[in-house]
Amino acid sequence: MRVLVAGSRGLIGDPLVEALRGAGHEVRRLVRGKGRYTWDPPAGRIDATALDGVDAVINLCGSPMGLRWSAARKQMIVDSRVEPTEVLAEAVAEHRIPVLLNASAVGFYGDTGDRVVTEESPRGQGFLADLAAAWEAATGAAARAGSRVVNLRTGLVLSGRGGLLEPLKPLFWLGLGGRLGSGRQYMPWISLRDQVSAVRFALEHESVAGPVNLCNPNPATNAEFTRALGRALHRPAPWWVPGFALRAALGETADEMALVSQRAVPEVLTKAGFSFADTTLDSALAATR
Repeated sequence: MRVLVAGSRGLIGDPLVEALRGAGHEVRRLVRGKGRYTWDPPAGRIDATALDGVDAVINLCGSPMGLRWSAARKQMIVDSRVEPTEVLAEAVAEHRIPVLLNASAVGFYGDTGDRVVTEESPRGQGFLADLAAAWEAATGAAARAGSRVVNLRTGLVLSGRGGLLEPLKPLFWLGLGGRLGSGRQYMPWISLRDQVSAVRFALEHESVAGPVNLCNPNPATNAEFTRALGRALHRPAPWWVPGFALRAALGETADEMALVSQRAVPEVLTKAGFSFADTTLDSALAATR
């Protein structure tokens, strides 16, 4: 396939491009500024040659979430996701490109406690649920044109290159690791290699369409994750950060990210025959060293 990738740099983009090329796909990176294939989402402009002969578009665009949200920060988070998606979806529709894989997030479900949620579960409440819903709705032009649209509802990606573990590892190395709040909240994690493999699987399997949970079949509670990370780093994790302290430090972000519980499972991937390389936290965390 000839694949155009937007948001091709960073935690997921770089290894995904490498994996796709290794599998024999031709990959074009769609970039802002200087490059062979360029675009300007606020202006609604895409280099027309970028779309020539393309079989699929993968969109991973989105600014970092940050740890504390102001109104301006929240608007930036929304704009960096919804606007590029709308531009790409319209281009996919105009050029009759068969496939659009678009980033989304398990935040779609909101706080679900200990209830298992699949791709059939309803939208939740909160900023991240609203964001994911708007993000997915922005693919509408491509879907209406008949393209196969896959909304990649990604969980917490475990990688030694950044992501969730980047701010946690230094704390654990200093012996300051500990559970957050009650520790009973579920964390829908996925290893980076499984994340990349799952995106490639969704690209290559025509039966996969609509929302797809990119998370491990075995979600862990925060307490379980804390113990596993302590084992992986050979450090104790005896501390506890109460919920009120997190809310005081992080504001809205505490309830939306640190304390939220999402027991999401990848029902679509599992039924389609996808096999996870990392089925336990211990194996996933070992790969991040």
